[in-house]
Amino acid sequence: MKKDMRYICYPFMRESASTVDFEIRTDSLTTRIGEALSLTEDVEKVQTDLRWLQPLAYHLNGSVRGKQAIFPEDLQRLSDVYDEYVNELGELIEQFVLPQGTHAATVLHVCRSEAKKSVRALHKVSLERDVPEILFDFAQLMANVLFVMAVYTNKAQGCDEIPFISKSYPEWKKKKKQIDKVNSSSEA
Repeated sequence: MKKDMRYICYPFMRESASTVDFEIRTDSLTTRIGEALSLTEDVEKVQTDLRWLQPLAYHLNGSVRGKQAIFPEDLQRLSDVYDEYVNELGELIEQFVLPQGTHAATVLHVCRSEAKKSVRALHKVSLERDVPEILFDFAQLMANVLFVMAVYTNKAQGCDEIPFISKSYPEWKKKKKQIDKVNSSSEA
């Protein structure tokens, strides 16, 4: 006898493969992006970019079990979006900041965290089966885009960032500056 669909929230729920965990994680990410959309109506750039990004989170979701639906042009556009925010924010994102601020910005930080969890779940899938590298690149870049969107939203809504200085990694910023300095010297 066929099971009544009202008792099935997701048809693959009882599979043991990590693919299920990845799909559930990216579903959560897509849902959180929807929540962020409801809170960013007054931040037009973020609103526009989230409307474009939300279906791509679901395409990322299906790209492991089903047909790959994340393409180089999606990755390039996401990279361009990232660059736009970075150029706008400048030194505001040169330090680690606490995930706080306006309601919209904090939800974007939750989205960023969900994207990172999706990357980790994708890694676990990759231990069981081949995963195209573009999916990792897209998921990791998405997390970074959601971070800069959070900072941009705080700025747009008049909320200052609060820097976080780690007691665990106090030398990180100094080392990063040294690496950047060496890289810029070698390019000259």
